[in-house]
Amino acid sequence: MSSPLVLSTSRDASNADDVLFDQFLAEVARAQLDAWLPAEPSLVLDLSLKCARAVGLMLSRGHTVVHADLEAARPDISGPDISSAVGIPAPAAGGRLVTVRADPRRIDWLADASVDALVAEGGVLSESLATEITLDDIRRVLRPGGRLLMCVDSLVSGLSRLADQGCWAELADVPAADVVLVPSDDGHVSRYFWPEELHGMLTDAGFEVEWIRPRTVLAEETVVRALRFDRTRMESLVATELGLSRSRQGESIGARLVASAVRS
Repeated sequence: MSSPLVLSTSRDASNADDVLFDQFLAEVARAQLDAWLPAEPSLVLDLSLKCARAVGLMLSRGHTVVHADLEAARPDISGPDISSAVGIPAPAAGGRLVTVRADPRRIDWLADASVDALVAEGGVLSESLATEITLDDIRRVLRPGGRLLMCVDSLVSGLSRLADQGCWAELADVPAADVVLVPSDDGHVSRYFWPEELHGMLTDAGFEVEWIRPRTVLAEETVVRALRFDRTRMESLVATELGLSRSRQGESIGARLVASAVRS
């Protein structure tokens, strides 16, 4: 096995590299969402964590977005008043944002068959450890033919984290595990998925899976090197990434998996 590439021993340089790659990931996520969104203005439920640019994109496309945020400081509506948000006709030009103070992992506050599309970015469904229950709720609130775009942590990332933590016994048990949960250093627990598991889970919940793709195929070192040399390469790198992720559909690569599914 080849030795890992060390870009720099400088902490400042390392932080700068992290920022560059985070910017790349954000651009890839935005491009994937842009290609996925309905062409016509629709009512979209957004359960995403820390994805303000995604909300901005949906609004710019003319969609009405109901965004669930447990820590919302000033929600437009909350509690029983949520019923007034569903059924809002999407404007012909320019979107509308409705912020709801609610747990995005539990959407029992929303009526059946009330939204056209649902976006769950930022790993929110990896934080929802009982993902199957959340998917049942997601199917319930989607109208027939409604679409779901979700992003979860990949098993590749989970295995890497277990190895970094020196959890060799747990790592050996992964092939036999039904569910893989990995704690972080701060005690936060995330659920990790492989493509076949995610496909089966969506099918069992009543969805027709359109595709499951890695968020990224390009290595972080490759992206950082290119952007260090020339920041204007971002657009071409994102385009390359989108093509690679389509060609590697169904594979466990990178830290996260992205899936598109339709309520049957």
